[in-house]
Amino acid sequence: MTNTLMPNTIDHLVGLTPGLSTYAVRHQRDKVVAATQKSEEGLFDPNLPGLTVTERLLVALLACVLTPSVVCAAEYRHRLVEGGADASLIEHVSNASLNQINDTRLHAILKFTHTLITDPVKADQAALQSLPKAGLSTPEVVTLAQLIAFVSYQVRVVAGLSAMKQLEQQA
Repeated sequence: MTNTLMPNTIDHLVGLTPGLSTYAVRHQRDKVVAATQKSEEGLFDPNLPGLTVTERLLVALLACVLTPSVVCAAEYRHRLVEGGADASLIEHVSNASLNQINDTRLHAILKFTHTLITDPVKADQAALQSLPKAGLSTPEVVTLAQLIAFVSYQVRVVAGLSAMKQLEQQA
């Protein structure tokens, strides 16, 4: 079993606690629970070079808004506020108003995120090439793609576990 003292974002967002059947099902594969949490910690590690933590959190917020996942979006919005991110920037991303973002680099990052979440077929070579043109290095592009993939996974796990928990509580 996972150390229940270790902060676990998904358990927190779903409201999973020991004693719930849904918690027990999730924690049957301790390795997956730990790897998921470690992936999140790695992707949002302030020491990770390249994309800033604020850029990464804005990507996560936009991905959650577009998916949509209200609970996940609220988590990333909270982290942005706690981290001191610009309130108007948070608001623009929360509303998916990318045309209001004037920073070329950030706009390209968020536009790519929007494309990959809403119309992945259009996230082609041309979309990828727009990122280096906006100043992103190859490692930053890789981190961005990994981050979008992780948040998409996280949103789906939260949705599935939330549905299971709801069924458990109705039983």
